[in-house]
Amino acid sequence: MKRVSSVTVRKRIVIVFLCGLLFFTIIDARLGYVQFWIGDELMKLADESWSRDITFEPERGKILDRHGEVLAENVSAPSVIVVPRQIKNPQKTAAEMADILDMSEKKAYQYVSRDAVYTRVHPEGRKISEEQEKAFQTLNLDGVYLAKDSKRHYPFGDYLSHVLGFAGIDNQGLMGLELNYNDKLNGKEGSLSFYSDAKGRKLEQIADEYKPPEDGLNLKTTIDSKVQTIMERELDLAESKYNPDNALAIAVDPDNGGVLGMATRPNFNPENYQQVDPDIYNRNLPIWKTYEPGSTFKIITLASALEESVVDLKEDEYNDDGAISVGGTQLHCWKSGGHGNQTYLEVVQNSCNPGFVTLGEKLGKERLFSYIKEFGFGQKTGIDLRGEGKGILFDEEDVGPVELGTTSFGQGVSVTPIQQVMAVAAAVNGGKLYEPRIAKEWIDPQTGDTVEKIQPNLKENVLSQSTSKEVRQALESVVAKGTGRSAYVDGYRIGGKTGTAQKVGPDGNYLANNYILSFIGFAPADDPEIVVYVAIDNPKGTAQFGGVVTAPVVGTIIHDSLQVMGVEPREGGLEKEYTWPDKPKVEVPDLIGKTKKELSGYLTNLSVETSGSGKYIVNQAPSPGTKIEQGKKIRIYLSDKNPS
Repeated sequence: MKRVSSVTVRKRIVIVFLCGLLFFTIIDARLGYVQFWIGDELMKLADESWSRDITFEPERGKILDRHGEVLAENVSAPSVIVVPRQIKNPQKTAAEMADILDMSEKKAYQYVSRDAVYTRVHPEGRKISEEQEKAFQTLNLDGVYLAKDSKRHYPFGDYLSHVLGFAGIDNQGLMGLELNYNDKLNGKEGSLSFYSDAKGRKLEQIADEYKPPEDGLNLKTTIDSKVQTIMERELDLAESKYNPDNALAIAVDPDNGGVLGMATRPNFNPENYQQVDPDIYNRNLPIWKTYEPGSTFKIITLASALEESVVDLKEDEYNDDGAISVGGTQLHCWKSGGHGNQTYLEVVQNSCNPGFVTLGEKLGKERLFSYIKEFGFGQKTGIDLRGEGKGILFDEEDVGPVELGTTSFGQGVSVTPIQQVMAVAAAVNGGKLYEPRIAKEWIDPQTGDTVEKIQPNLKENVLSQSTSKEVRQALESVVAKGTGRSAYVDGYRIGGKTGTAQKVGPDGNYLANNYILSFIGFAPADDPEIVVYVAIDNPKGTAQFGGVVTAPVVGTIIHDSLQVMGVEPREGGLEKEYTWPDKPKVEVPDLIGKTKKELSGYLTNLSVETSGSGKYIVNQAPSPGTKIEQGKKIRIYLSDKNPS
């Protein structure tokens, strides 16, 4: 028998010991790695395998006007969530759910028997009504949950629809401000976590975990809902009267670029956008539509010529015989036979095309096109809405005498309405070109504190204060004495310019008897607080002139808007010149204290309607000093007691 030496035994023991030590070292190292390096990750995976999450949508931020009036808000509309493995009687639950949601039992049963942790009932169970919500709460069905949810509501209906836009069924912004500021309006979703076994049964001994959603911020805008209502009303009236192809209106604050109102026809109700042709809601005309501006563009030529001192409006004269020859081409005035000899101020008042051609020639193409670009044409304004157009300008190298001439009076160039409004605002506000904006500030919905303010963005100083003042005076005379007389409003100093733009057809030629009629106005003329632009495309059954169709619309919008804005009438404006068949208004006399017999000496141009009985006039309407049209009625109130 072979004997093993003690040395060999010791060696074997050492080897076994070392192997064991290595084995346990590896196990300890592995345990340490699991415990200290990947322990959190494994715990997270284990937690996920046991836990089930139900997500909750945050409350979408409201959209407000400049005074805090709600333009877009949320109304409660919970959604139905089903956890199939918690349902004890699927057939009964499906029948009751189908009855409440007005869906087939077969489809409802598919939801309650689905092999899933949880499922949303879509679309029947999304954003259910108040009656459906109460029905579910009464039945208290096992495994059926009502998740907090809401849907978007627009209190003003179809007003401001293209600006506000709309949100989809998941409250994601799809258009307008809702889309442009979706991230801040939307907030962050929350969740309810519960624990279940491998079969999906809820573990009652472990508490649920609730993470509340973070609501979106409220957006206060520059919009004035009262101004917007006035604009919408006037566009509705114009649409009813003229049946145009489309129409639009914009109002801005010239001192900071804030948009006070914006409207498009045709429009739509944002809550029913699915029922509308996408061509309607995808085209916000004030920022999307591009067309030849016509005579409203003459304001830019006028401002440029005054800034460059190439004309003196009162001293320099131009004789208009109805046309001007430029580069072998005759460019005509809108008035057959022309306006004869006139000062350049009268050229502006009469919107004389040949006169403006000469202003363009005095400037030259380099200077004129330099100003056109500085005023923001040929590029996007940067307004905080999607889908803005930028218009089309001639390349300078392609500009010859004819192109220079037509550009001077607004033909041959393509612009957007928002470009025109911001350019004219700059021309009358002291020469400051602002970026238009609608967002004003972001507000915490819980505290009401302002989180962020959006400051006005001054892009260019395009004119001097003195030139801007001269532009305002010239355009005020257009409304008092020229083509814009239909926009004149007693007591409010209004300046503005008409526009009658030809439309280009598919063949590249101008269409016959098919125009875009426009008017851009501002007030008060000495210190503008609002600029309004209205364009009506192809009005039917009327004379095709901006002074006839759009000037009175703008005059009404400005008058009513200044009143709701709290701007008082002021003295010092130009008196309106009346031309046949217009008749000047008459001032209502002070009749209080007079007797009925004395009326005949006061009311040669007015008629009277009486209320009450007696000898003396104790009250009257309108009040003394008000100017009204000849032949209009005034009401007097009679009593036997002399008020004096």
